[in-house]
Amino acid sequence: MARVIFLTDFSESYARNLLIGIARYAQEMRQAWSLVRLPLSIRDKSGTEAVVEWSVKMQADAVIGQFYNGSDIRLFRDNGIIAIAQDFQHRFRSIPNITGPHELAGKMCAEYFIEKGFRHFAFYGTRGIIWSDERCRGFRETVARANPEFTFSALRNKARNDLWYYDSTQLTTWLESLPKPVAIMACDDNQAYHITEVCQQIEGGGIRIPDDVAVMGVDNDETICKLSTPNLSSLNQATEQGGYDVAKLIDQLMRNPDSPWEDVMVMPTHITTRQSTDIYAHTDVYIADVLKYIYEHIDQKISVNDLIALVPLSRRLLETRFKREMGTSIYNYILRTRIEKVMQRLREGVGIAEAAAELGFSDTKNLSRIFRQLQGITPSEYRNRYAAKK
Repeated sequence: MARVIFLTDFSESYARNLLIGIARYAQEMRQAWSLVRLPLSIRDKSGTEAVVEWSVKMQADAVIGQFYNGSDIRLFRDNGIIAIAQDFQHRFRSIPNITGPHELAGKMCAEYFIEKGFRHFAFYGTRGIIWSDERCRGFRETVARANPEFTFSALRNKARNDLWYYDSTQLTTWLESLPKPVAIMACDDNQAYHITEVCQQIEGGGIRIPDDVAVMGVDNDETICKLSTPNLSSLNQATEQGGYDVAKLIDQLMRNPDSPWEDVMVMPTHITTRQSTDIYAHTDVYIADVLKYIYEHIDQKISVNDLIALVPLSRRLLETRFKREMGTSIYNYILRTRIEKVMQRLREGVGIAEAAAELGFSDTKNLSRIFRQLQGITPSEYRNRYAAKK
């Protein structure tokens, strides 16, 4: 029987989903694993040595934890214990890390907001935490590549042990200073919740969500997202699959401690849209009207003539203006938006034929061809990978 100690913050869905993935691996392999939770207070009050002492006392085979980079990680191996680091400050080189392509997460959120027509962007996070720093970089660089005239601002507080802490006065001043409407990516759902909380406290409703500030978190922690007013949009990650892969790695290292290993990558998958980003922003009111119409009628046939009827522009002027502002043609934008809606329905467990019919594709063959062109995989491969998974 393997005994695995978890040293992390269990108030967050990320850690809980890792545990679920580990338990799923043990069940599938028909192995009796004991998963022991250890509070972070032991690390913070008594250091890594105390964590190692506890691990030896509990006869642990492996420890998964958020370790400080100055910690003497060699103590685990010296005591015959496998150590795996959950992303915290910086990645370790001597032990495996549970990490992810965090810049990709930033890129996905930026692209989401860009497609909604935003021209002003901001990032709120924590400096000195790897997943926050890299998400900020991916978000900022994607915005810069999209259009040099887009604005970007960042507020990143220095890392503390208590990542829940924030200075509400500083955050309020920063939010009020941003050009509106602004799209903000927070490094995780907790930080995104800080933004909605502060906006609620401003007297006179000075900052409206999503009208003035659209807010996106990461991890899709449903408790946090649905407690927020308004409910938070968030980027999902395949955390449970990450837990499964961690368990597989631990099993491998228990059998052969000297076997080669690679970091476990927790992949960002898709965005769950809720009220905090339910807006189509654009300084060009005609383009904003067109975007809103496309999103509201995406399950119907949409022609350029339908869009021309909305605005006092000629066909040529509308198409030229749209391509200049959105970076693509109206036809390609509609097609890409339809595919995104198909992806959402497939994740919800809907069949491919049903999703194709709902989104106006003539048949599944036509959908599969376009889906593969845009996503690099078939709809069935995508559904098998992501349906009913967080």
